[in-house]
Amino acid sequence: MRTYRNRTAVLVSAATAALALSLTACGGDDGGTKSAGPTDRTASAASSTSTTPVAQSGDKEQGGETQSGGEGAAEQSGGKSQGQTASQQGGGQGENAQSGSGTKATKAGTPLCTTKGLKITAERQDGPPYTHLTLSAKNTSGASCEMKEYPHIHFLDNARGIVPPVAKSKPASPVVLEPGQSAYVAVRMSEGGRKENTETVKEFTVTLKANGGGMAVVKSPVAEGLSVNPQKWATGYWTTELRNGADEF
Repeated sequence: MRTYRNRTAVLVSAATAALALSLTACGGDDGGTKSAGPTDRTASAASSTSTTPVAQSGDKEQGGETQSGGEGAAEQSGGKSQGQTASQQGGGQGENAQSGSGTKATKAGTPLCTTKGLKITAERQDGPPYTHLTLSAKNTSGASCEMKEYPHIHFLDNARGIVPPVAKSKPASPVVLEPGQSAYVAVRMSEGGRKENTETVKEFTVTLKANGGGMAVVKSPVAEGLSVNPQKWATGYWTTELRNGADEF
C-alpha cells in the first residue's frame, strides 16, 4: 500500500509539475505576445511616421520644383506678358487709329479752293516787251482752302488748247491759303520778238480743274489787250509767292 501511495504521490507530483510547466509555457507565450505587441506598434508607428514625412517632403519638393521650375510663375508671367502685349498692341492700334483719323481730319478740314471763293486777276510784268503776266487768286471765302496744281488757261478758243505747265515750277508742299491770302502763277505769253506772230486777247478763262472745276473769266489788265503766241506760251504752278528760278521761264 505504501508503494502504491508513493507511486500515486509521484504521479500526482509529476502531473502537478507538468501542469506547472504547461502554465508557465502559456504564460511565457502570452507575455511574448504582449511584449511583441508594443514592439510591433512601435515599428508600425515608426514606419508610418517615416513614411508620412517622406510623402510630405515629396509634396513640398514637388511644390518647390513647380515654383522653382517656374511653371506657375511662367504661366502668370506669360499671362501678364500676353496681357501687357495685347494691351500695348491695343494701345498702339488705338494711337495708330487716332493718328490716322487725325490725318484724315486735317485733309478734310482744308477744303479745296473754288472760283466762288476766289478773286482772280491778272497783271503784266515789267516790260516792254510785255512777255509775261502774273495771275493772282485771292481767298475771299472766309476760310482756309487749298490750291492744287496749275490753272487751265484758255487765251483763245478751246480748239487752241490750254497753256501747258512748266514742271520746275511745281511746289514741294501743298499751297494752303488763309482767308485774305493770295496764290500766284507766272504766265509766259510770248517771247516779245518783233517778227513774232502773236494774237491779241482782251479776256481769257481760268479753270481750276485740279480743284474740281469752276471757271473764272479774267479781263486783260490793259485796254489794248494782251499779245499771245500759242507756240511760246506756258504757265507755272500755284504758289504763295513767285520764286527766283522756279518761276522764271
